[in-house]
Amino acid sequence: MDAILQFFKDWASGELTGGHGVDWFAFVSIPFFTGIVGWLINWSGLWMLFSPIRFHGFKVPGLREIATVIPRKLQEVPGLMEGGVGWQGIVPARAAKMGSIAVDKVIAKLGTPAEFYAQLEPEQIAEHIVTVFEPELPGLVDEVMRKEHPRLWRDLPTPVKNAVVSRVQAQLPGIVKSITDEIGVHINQLLDPKIMVIDHFRKNPDLVVKVFRDVGQRELNLMVAFGFIFGFLLGIPVAVVDQTWHIWWLLPILGVIVGWITNALGMWLIFEPPEPRRILGIKVQGLFLRRQDECAEVYARIIADDVITLERIGDFLMDGPRGDRTRQMIATAMLPAIDKAAGPLRGAVNVAVGSRRFSSIRESFAQEAVGRTITPFKDPVFSKRQSEKIRVLIARRTKELPPRDFVEMMRSAIKEDEWMLYAHGAIMGAAGGFLHLGFFNWGWIPGFPP
Repeated sequence: MDAILQFFKDWASGELTGGHGVDWFAFVSIPFFTGIVGWLINWSGLWMLFSPIRFHGFKVPGLREIATVIPRKLQEVPGLMEGGVGWQGIVPARAAKMGSIAVDKVIAKLGTPAEFYAQLEPEQIAEHIVTVFEPELPGLVDEVMRKEHPRLWRDLPTPVKNAVVSRVQAQLPGIVKSITDEIGVHINQLLDPKIMVIDHFRKNPDLVVKVFRDVGQRELNLMVAFGFIFGFLLGIPVAVVDQTWHIWWLLPILGVIVGWITNALGMWLIFEPPEPRRILGIKVQGLFLRRQDECAEVYARIIADDVITLERIGDFLMDGPRGDRTRQMIATAMLPAIDKAAGPLRGAVNVAVGSRRFSSIRESFAQEAVGRTITPFKDPVFSKRQSEKIRVLIARRTKELPPRDFVEMMRSAIKEDEWMLYAHGAIMGAAGGFLHLGFFNWGWIPGFPP
């Protein structure tokens, strides 16, 4: 013990450092300075993660071509491959990638398209379609008949016209049920969650930011707070090195190391280790993983309210890449029901207008009815009501995910880009070192008076 005390006494007096004693004000100020810089690094690092939502910057002629030959890592800087100099938040810039990983790593494990569709209760969907569509039927029948055979429709007595409409209305529940059943049977071919989610995230990068912030805001706040703690603790050995060798460029160099490690420790604190471990008898697990059940509820609400909704499923079924197939399937399901609706009038109508014209009327009615049949899918109020069932399913399945899969849901999309945060920390750490020299010039810089 005496030897250790003597060593520190000799070090503080300067006998071990070339006659330069310890400047205690400088020594004490360095950890506080690195602590503040660490806080700024993590705070600004979060800004870089999420802001701005859209690219802010300017185009540089020829930069797009140059960007194709620079190292691949640098090509990942937002905007560079489009020839722009500026910034877009890493998370919104990788919105489509986040959507892809969300499907591959999480949503695909939560349920198949058929399971999601079943949770939406097709029977209730069919009832809602009938309720919305039924009042439109008289107008639709009138519109089709006026277009396809105006003279016949004009000459028919009103009671006969009403009878045709009534028979169609009577067939409507059966028609709609056959359509919703048919969609359910083929939903795995008609609905591609990956395309749907990627496209929605790409068009709405703010939604991806919402996922991160709402699910992990507590951990993100802790990351900023720990930036000061990590910076302060790392500043102690920096102060020792600085006061031992008194070389002016050591502070900026050590600032690079401190800045890099501060950001890396912040990310590790949130996400690692995914499984609980005991280190020196202390249970250690990523902060984000400790709240898996709570985070699962938040994540499920966002996905059910904004991503996998009845409204968006309807949009995808009708206007997505397989929309033509959906429309044809609905139209085909309509035709037998239209024949039943014609009933005993069918023979007379065939004689009056000919079989070709009758087929044209059937096809026209079926095609016109397609859009109106699926429109209730897009009713936001009804969609919101049905989304609660999706939320319950996703929350339950997300809670059951292994911790490693759960953490990938949040981290995988940005993992390849974390180097930008670490590099940003290193640059700010070096800047902090130069600032410290500027504020507290103790004479270590050649050419400056002591």
